[in-house]
Amino acid sequence: MELDDRKVTILKAIIKTYLETGEPVGSRTISKYTDLKLSSATIRNEMSDLEEMGYILQPHTSAGRIPSDKGYRFYVDQIMQEKEQEVTEVKELMIQRVDRVELILKKLAQLLANNTNYAAMISGPQYHRNKLKFIQLSQMSPRKLLVVTVVEGNLIKNAMVDVQEEISQEELLNLNILMNSALNGLTIEEINLDVISRLKQQAGIHSQVVDLVLNEVAAAIRADEEDLQIYTSGATNIFKYPELSDGEKASQLISTLEKKEMLQELIDDVNESEDNNGIQVYIGDETPVQSMKDCSVVTANYELGEGIRGTIGIIGPKRMDYEKVLSTLKHLMKQLDVTFKNEDR
Repeated sequence: MELDDRKVTILKAIIKTYLETGEPVGSRTISKYTDLKLSSATIRNEMSDLEEMGYILQPHTSAGRIPSDKGYRFYVDQIMQEKEQEVTEVKELMIQRVDRVELILKKLAQLLANNTNYAAMISGPQYHRNKLKFIQLSQMSPRKLLVVTVVEGNLIKNAMVDVQEEISQEELLNLNILMNSALNGLTIEEINLDVISRLKQQAGIHSQVVDLVLNEVAAAIRADEEDLQIYTSGATNIFKYPELSDGEKASQLISTLEKKEMLQELIDDVNESEDNNGIQVYIGDETPVQSMKDCSVVTANYELGEGIRGTIGIIGPKRMDYEKVLSTLKHLMKQLDVTFKNEDR
């Protein structure tokens, strides 16, 4: 006789229940525990088969069953196989090219939520301190210019601007040279008032064009922030903790996990921290998000290359298993770092 899927599910249910209670497990308990929707009589027959096969024991007459050493061995081997499969899945996902980042991060959020039993969030990678790589001004009509802005990461933004005066091809060429010479390689923070003032002075009668172009440059550099993707998983895990499962608290917390702009507050706070490459722990009122004041939030930044960074967060009760969460985050950050470094070679 071999273990079919139904017997495996019932055996796992018996072992899990026994590990939780320490009491022999009866068929009625298993009928409530499993999703098989089987009658107690059917489960009793299956348990009888499992006992005959040596996976469970009946310590006393009319008592429920407990796992045998053989049953424990099967259970442990199954767990190890599942965990190995989980690790393999993560590794296989991580070695995909960057165009699969969305799938990777969604899966990682699910794995984090399943592994910790808390809610998890991961933001998509962004270029921080984006640098301007190139500006191209092209004339579309006598008083209309096409501004092409290319920033670090090859993010390209096109915009049409209306100018008040006609610009000759020679003047346009000089403006292209002037603006690229002055701005290439600078971040938005480095394009300060002194730089702008000097540019306007050098542009002379075309200083208004400089203003218009700088507005488009700033918009292009910040475009990546507006397109930020945040992936969440495990929101319903909060119902496992009485201190968070109160109707109003739970509703607010789940709503927060569904709204990008609210999670953005947390991510901005993490990125503004002096130690923005390390792990941070927010406890209660320390979190910048009002609806998370009854929670603990553990965050870390991951890096996929120079300047490309995202944020991982785990949200749970204040009594969360900090040791497990910190260990999980450190392992994940290390795995991401190693994988993408190897991929860049």
